[in-house]
Amino acid sequence: MTADDKDQQLRASSRRARRARQAAGTQRTRKHRSDWMGESAAIYCRISHVNDDDQTGVERQERICRDVAERLRLIADEDQVFVDNNRSAWQRKRKRPGWHALLAEASQGRIRHVLTYHPDRLMRQPRDLEELLQIADDHDITLHGQANRRDLADPDDRFFLRIEVAHACRSSDDTSRRLIDSMIDRAQDGRPHTGRRRYGDDKTGTRIIPEEAAIVREIFNRYLGGESPVQLAKELFARGVKTAEGRDWNAPRVRDLLDNRHVVGIRVFRGEEIGDGVWPAIIDRGMWMEVRERRAYRAAATATSERSSRFYLLRGVVTCTGCGKVMGGSGGTGARYVCNHTHRLDVPRCSRAVSAPILEEFVAEAAINLLERLDPTDAPTPSTLSEEERAAIEADRQELDDLKDMWESQELKTREYREMRRTVEARIAEIERKMIVRPTAEVLDGLVGPHARESWEELEDAENYQRMNAVIRFLFAAVKIKEATKKGRQFDYGRIDIGQNPIRV
Repeated sequence: MTADDKDQQLRASSRRARRARQAAGTQRTRKHRSDWMGESAAIYCRISHVNDDDQTGVERQERICRDVAERLRLIADEDQVFVDNNRSAWQRKRKRPGWHALLAEASQGRIRHVLTYHPDRLMRQPRDLEELLQIADDHDITLHGQANRRDLADPDDRFFLRIEVAHACRSSDDTSRRLIDSMIDRAQDGRPHTGRRRYGDDKTGTRIIPEEAAIVREIFNRYLGGESPVQLAKELFARGVKTAEGRDWNAPRVRDLLDNRHVVGIRVFRGEEIGDGVWPAIIDRGMWMEVRERRAYRAAATATSERSSRFYLLRGVVTCTGCGKVMGGSGGTGARYVCNHTHRLDVPRCSRAVSAPILEEFVAEAAINLLERLDPTDAPTPSTLSEEERAAIEADRQELDDLKDMWESQELKTREYREMRRTVEARIAEIERKMIVRPTAEVLDGLVGPHARESWEELEDAENYQRMNAVIRFLFAAVKIKEATKKGRQFDYGRIDIGQNPIRV
């Protein structure tokens, strides 16, 4: 074979090799960095835990990535910068808008390079890497970090990248485990949960801030006085009062504060109360329970000028002894309090009802008589639970633990577990109520003493029904309606059983 024949065979072999690589697609194509000049690139920046308003970390990452782009002569337009601030890449359910937008751009073939500070900024879950590799198979994408690069079409780079992401995922798993163990230890010791600062306490949650604590007490007092969360939020906004995050108050934030167990010194872990905390309480337990009951029955109402229907003075108080449920107001042929089970088909029918005007007049008279007799110098003390009551509470708490175990082992459906848990918790609350003495706060301000009747009549003349309802709910635990024993049109006062709350004045 002559030299010319050998040269011709070599050239033919070279052509076949080049065409074979082209036919194999982008996965077998390797480019030199000099071939990247002017190609499009995207920048991705992410920080897991930082305040939403703090852009320092992601701005630093973007600056570093732009230096890399300039060194490689890549073009990264402003609309090709994707940021996920305060977003975890390890939590599977956490949404990352920047990440999903980056994948969308890559899947359309609009970018050939992805610049990031480190691959763990981009992903910490193997499935995210596989999603990116699937897109890279079609669009020949190269991943660049501050100190290295990974060709997503190269098997060796894929191998090392999978190892790096798996290591990052393991590191996040270990961090999560340590954090959970730390949280359990804090809960067992009664120490407050860490995180965002709660209004009224400092960052540690153990020291009260007097100025904010005064606002907390004001909100609770005025809510018990009949003002709604909307009214409270409007006034706080008008006064320029800010939340712990420096935001304006609104009705949902007021409701969150009213529902917050931290202000009363209750330690909560994963949504369940586990005991008293070691930090000082801002709100008395009795006042907090009164607010909880008022919230549960939705006793707060809008101003009467905004309502065209009748205001039922005993809303949230009247209870049916047959069903144990609260009776609601009903217009119909006459104003009445009617058992809420009247029209339900999933429980036995209950048609118990009572005249609203007569009942309200009777209960209002009882409230006035009690207000006249209240002596601010005579403060009752909480009752002491008997051994039987303590044993009953302990048995109920054990039943709650058993129910939770049955639910976790899928022996109970979630709906059944919640219903049974509410029943047991109601029994515990009914017994523990004896240990609570409600403080008068500002609810009874100006209504206690020999002039109570005149003050009550002034509330009636002003149609301040919210305040009257708040006072009645404060004085009485329930107005129980028994089954009627008398027939005829005459009102049966024997049906009424008023349960008084213990009160500290």
